[in-house]
Amino acid sequence: MRFSLQNNPPTTNYIKGKAMSEQAKDEASLNNIYTHEDDTVIPFQVEKLDIRGRAVQLGKTLNSILTRHQYPEPVSYLLAEALLLTVLLGTSLKLTGKFILQTHSDGPVNMLVCDFLPPSGLRGYARFDKERLKQAIDNDQASSETLLGKGTLAFTIDQGSHMQSYQGIVALDGSNLQEASRAYFDQSEQILTDIRLAVAILINQDQKGKSQKSWRAGGILTQLLPQASSHHKVYDPHQKREQTKTHTQLENQWQEAKILMATIESAELTDPQVGSKQLLFRLFHEQGVRVFNSVSLVDQCSCSREKIKGILEGFPLDERNKMVKNKYISVTCEFCSKTYRFITQEFLEEKT
Repeated sequence: MRFSLQNNPPTTNYIKGKAMSEQAKDEASLNNIYTHEDDTVIPFQVEKLDIRGRAVQLGKTLNSILTRHQYPEPVSYLLAEALLLTVLLGTSLKLTGKFILQTHSDGPVNMLVCDFLPPSGLRGYARFDKERLKQAIDNDQASSETLLGKGTLAFTIDQGSHMQSYQGIVALDGSNLQEASRAYFDQSEQILTDIRLAVAILINQDQKGKSQKSWRAGGILTQLLPQASSHHKVYDPHQKREQTKTHTQLENQWQEAKILMATIESAELTDPQVGSKQLLFRLFHEQGVRVFNSVSLVDQCSCSREKIKGILEGFPLDERNKMVKNKYISVTCEFCSKTYRFITQEFLEEKT
C-alpha cells in the first residue's frame, strides 16, 4: 500500500506575501477562532526541494466531534491527533472506499478509530479504561506515549465488501502517533517522510461575554518525492533542462526540509490567525511553494438504520434475542452517538 502524496491539479497557486506582523496578530480579535481555511486540507509542493505534502487546520469539524464525545481532555488530545493523521493520509489517496486509522494497544487508551470517507466525511471515537486513565492522570503520566502503551497502529483502505482491502501496520512500542507514522513510512513505504501534529484548546468569549472552550488542531506532512514532483512542474520553454540529482543532493534537500519543519512551533500549527497557507509561506517562501486544490472536511457519520439492521440480521436468533431489553434492541453508534432501536418483529428472516 503506497502512501505517496497525490496533488490535486489543475489549479495551482504560488503563495506570495509576507508573514503577519506581531502587531497585527495582537490586534486580531480573540473571538475570531474560525477561518475560511479551517477544515480544509491543502496539498502543496516545494519544487526546489522536491518536496510534496499536505497541511491542515481543523476547527469546527474537530470541535464538533470532540464536544459530542465529551471525553477526558487527554483522550480528546489523542483522538484529535489521530483525526489529523487520518485526513493528512486519507486525502492523499485516490479512494473508491474509505481510509481507516485504528490503534489497538495495552495503554489506558486502548483503541482509537478514525475514518475518512471521500469526498469530505470525517469521524472518530476512542475507547479507554476509566480507572487506569484516572490513575495515569493522578500520577502525572498522561503523555501520549504512556496513554497509548504498546500495540499496533493500522492504516486500512476499505473499498467495500466486493473489493480487496489494503492494510499497513506498524508497532506502537512506547511511541506516539507522530513517531509511529514516521516509522511506518521509513520501514514499509521507504519514502522519506516528516510529520508534525499539534492540538490546542482555545478559550474565547461568546456574545454574552461567557468563556467557552474550542478545540483546534493542525498538522503538516512532507515527503521527498523527486520523481513524482517533476511530473507536476509548470512547463517553461526557456528554462534549462534539469539534470538528474545525485543521492547526496537529494539527501541535502531532505535535511534542509527537516530543519525547516523542526522550526515549526505547535502554536503555529493551531493558530487561527496564521492558517495553513501562511504557515507554508513562512516555511518555504525562499524555495518557492505552490498549493493545489484543497479538500474540504465535515463532521459526518456514515451510519444508518439500514446498515445497523443488516448487521443485526447477521446474528443467530438466540444471540439477537439476548440483546432485547424492554422490548427493544438498542444500538448506539460509537462514532456519532446516535441510537437506533428495533423491535424483534422487524427481523422477518430469522437465522438459526
